[in-house]
Amino acid sequence: MENSEGVKIESTVVTEEPLISALDIALFVVIITVAYFWYFKRDKQSSSSEKKPYTIQPSSLSSIEQTSNSSFIKKLKSTGRSLVVFYGSQTGTAEEFAGRIAKEGARYKMKGMVADPEECDMADLVEMKEIQKSLAIFCIATYGEGDPTDNAMDFYEWLQNGDADLEGLNYAVFGLGNKTYEHYNEIAIYIDQRLEELGATRVHEIGLGDDDANIEDDFVSWKEKLWESVCSHYGIEETGEESNIRQYKLVDCSEVLPERIFSGEISRLKSYENQRFPFDVKNPYLSKIAVNRELYKSGDRSCMHIEFDIDGSKMRYDTGDHVAVYPKNSSELVDKIGELLNADLDAVFSLLNTDEESSKKHPFPCPCTYRTALTYYLDITSNPRTHIMKELIEYASDPKDQEKLKLMASSTPEGKKEFHEWILRDNRNIVHILEDLPSVKPDLDHLCELLPRLQCRYYSISSSPKVYPKSIHITAVLVNYTTPTNRVNKGVATNLLAQLIPTNDELPQPTIPIYIRRSQFRLPPKSQTPIIMIGPGTGLAPFRGFIQERDYARKEGREIGEMVLYFGCRKKDEDFIYENELQEYVANGTLTKLHLAFSRDQPEKKYVTHLLEQNADELWNIIGEKSGHLYVCGDARSMAKDVHSIIVKVVMEKGQMTNSQALNYVKKMEQQKRYSADVWS
Repeated sequence: MENSEGVKIESTVVTEEPLISALDIALFVVIITVAYFWYFKRDKQSSSSEKKPYTIQPSSLSSIEQTSNSSFIKKLKSTGRSLVVFYGSQTGTAEEFAGRIAKEGARYKMKGMVADPEECDMADLVEMKEIQKSLAIFCIATYGEGDPTDNAMDFYEWLQNGDADLEGLNYAVFGLGNKTYEHYNEIAIYIDQRLEELGATRVHEIGLGDDDANIEDDFVSWKEKLWESVCSHYGIEETGEESNIRQYKLVDCSEVLPERIFSGEISRLKSYENQRFPFDVKNPYLSKIAVNRELYKSGDRSCMHIEFDIDGSKMRYDTGDHVAVYPKNSSELVDKIGELLNADLDAVFSLLNTDEESSKKHPFPCPCTYRTALTYYLDITSNPRTHIMKELIEYASDPKDQEKLKLMASSTPEGKKEFHEWILRDNRNIVHILEDLPSVKPDLDHLCELLPRLQCRYYSISSSPKVYPKSIHITAVLVNYTTPTNRVNKGVATNLLAQLIPTNDELPQPTIPIYIRRSQFRLPPKSQTPIIMIGPGTGLAPFRGFIQERDYARKEGREIGEMVLYFGCRKKDEDFIYENELQEYVANGTLTKLHLAFSRDQPEKKYVTHLLEQNADELWNIIGEKSGHLYVCGDARSMAKDVHSIIVKVVMEKGQMTNSQALNYVKKMEQQKRYSADVWS
């Protein structure tokens, strides 16, 4: 802009001063242009240098890391490694498993590294054969409706579309899934088969972890057999070394300036003070809570209707999307850890990766205080896995505590039984373990290294952007329950949300970091297409948005198709959420039919599945004769499975098909996005 204005100025000068030649003018413009670019380039570099977030780096970076972050082959070769463990992770579990495998490689004379496929050139797999006794292991989660995780998407597409010659590549795959979902471990199974098709050699059979049961047990059992296969395949023996090697080293940061210390930001320092669009998993938006009201009419349970203010954020969402909420742990639990370990929670520290080749320099944003790490970055409420039991052994001064930890860390039947009963059944978290094994006093920095990252929580959006473009609504049940040890466990996110009550005065409104996760749970493209929605309890959430959107279309004068809703709860006078809204939609014709099941309002339990079976003719009329869409939202373990069975039965009977024909019909509905599920376990 300045250049064009400069040219205009010069042309004016030419008109007023004819003594200056055209050559003089041209020369002057060139000089000004060069000076402009030189000055602003220097200024930009200086500015970016000043604004660069503070991070602690290793004292010396290898030339390989500086020149080629994407070439894992070069890193393997330059550091004498033969094992690389890739992870496809959405919640951090697959990444954790990958780290444990890479760490154990040292016991088998296989120095390992962990790699994120999103940050690697996966075409380099063809060069793995150049490394003697090399092995690639894939810890891959299946996400959503049989989708790869975000960081494994490019690798998955590369396998689908490419035909690389992977002869000489030795590999093994462990999948992370949930049996309550239809597409159980689909991505891991595909990768395992596809690698073999491309010529790679499977060193050990695929492992399938089930998060609905005990995925830790599945992983440990598979891992033990994996190393047996590795020893057999390569003709090597276990060294027997059981030493616990730290992945990160402690750095004292007491001298770091306060403005360079993380205080809960997910990635970029001061990101909540200087909000920048676009907002995503690494850069959430700090949203104000506009509304927080109770939906249940009576009883001792709570269900919240919460509205996040996104006005001015440039955030956009579609009906059916999810919103991710970043929670924080309760100060009570955090203080308890400090008390149990006699630690200064306000000390500033950093954990620095001892592997200079790793692209992951810190396990969470550093430097920060221990209080910040335990509050915002670490999961202190879930059940710890067996490897944490193993690492805690050295910190137990009481032989009885030592033996208990050793037993739970072992893979013996007795050890697995003890871990299942004492940790999983009794629902102990790290705070409970430290309370019940009082001689266990781990170094707090080591504990911070061991604990998994605190993950965001996802909620189905219960509003339509057509009606509420400046806010996002969610419907959330407050999670509180008593464990077998008579402790009260509280849901991390819902208990935080319950405290965020907006005020009517001029005080700052409560805020929480959020971002939008896109979904495939969508209304039909044509508003005339009839739909059936099945959503008991908070499964109603996305359908509230669906109904709002269709109601908006109706008010605009567009034709809308039939909308049939199945909703169920315990008691009409207790937990019938959004009752007035739904009755209004029935009255104005947007909601064609509202089928209600109140399970505890009569002697015999009555659920939405019972109503579905009773309304087989209506069901077939919409999904069979009118090619309508069917949606299910809620519990995956029982409700969604029962609905699927009923749909198949109705298709068989009303469509006059065999069982296999009905299954194929329903499968085709799913492929055509006419049968969609948004479920959780």
